[in-house]
Amino acid sequence: MNEDILKGKWSKLKGEAKKMWGKLTDDDLVVISGNKDKLVGVLQTKYGYSKEKAE
Repeated sequence: MNEDILKGKWSKLKGEAKKMWGKLTDDDLVVISGNKDKLVGVLQTKYGYSKEKAE
């Protein structure tokens, strides 16, 4: 996903992200704030994903 689109639609996408990745907390979503690199890092940490899978 284009990073600009992610940032622009983040408020709508937060709920979907939480459904998809239930381990994400509200604090995680605040920290991520639509930043693709932060999302990838949190997914790697919480789920043990490789960078490629998280992206």
